[in-house]
Amino acid sequence: MIEQYPYFEKMYQVSTLNALLLGYTRKVVSVQELLENGDTGLGTFENVDGEMILVDGHCYRAADNGTVTEMPLEKGVPFASVSFLKGNRKFKLDPVENIDALKSLLNLKIEEGFGLNSMHMVRIDGFFEMVDARSENGLKSQHVELKDILNLNQKSFTFTNVPGTLVCLYYPDYMAGINAAGWHFHFVSEDRSKGGHVFNAVLKKGTAILDKISKIEMQLPWEASFDTYALTSVSQKDVKKVEQEK
Repeated sequence: MIEQYPYFEKMYQVSTLNALLLGYTRKVVSVQELLENGDTGLGTFENVDGEMILVDGHCYRAADNGTVTEMPLEKGVPFASVSFLKGNRKFKLDPVENIDALKSLLNLKIEEGFGLNSMHMVRIDGFFEMVDARSENGLKSQHVELKDILNLNQKSFTFTNVPGTLVCLYYPDYMAGINAAGWHFHFVSEDRSKGGHVFNAVLKKGTAILDKISKIEMQLPWEASFDTYALTSVSQKDVKKVEQEK
């Protein structure tokens, strides 16, 4: 008798975080190809031209002033993680005072399902007292490291008293390099007018849906130039700088 395992949706990963950090910012897939593989997720666009928020099967770009627009299907994507969110688990959220408290709460939720070695996609819809975020405009380049691009083009901004959606992505520690280990958050407002990569947030109330994901499909760049990057040379200090520092 064949044992039946529960089905979990796959994660569709475009390129790797290490490649992006080292400056591979060229198109790998289009927005259309991305939407064929997921309705929820996050990433960036060709030449690091803004932060991506994928919700409800729509792909949005946050510009360097925090304004959000929906992207055309032909737009290039160098890096992203998306999945079809099923909402296998749902729970209410009481007030959460900061992003570290939210990470701890989400860690507790995935530990309840013995999930720390799996990937997770979470969507939180709620009312946010504050969202501290960033985005950037693009820089056409090659082999210019992401931290240097962000030093030139990144801008931060704060939203207050705004309803919206937080897309939360979790990769386990042993997958560092493919993506950032731990939690990664992008925000889009309920009216889809503002958003970005999240540094901090204060949640007044919300509802979360969570999927544990035990399958990954990776689309690596096909260009020969991809093979000129020393992907294992990235330091965790550089990862922390681009993910957490303004």
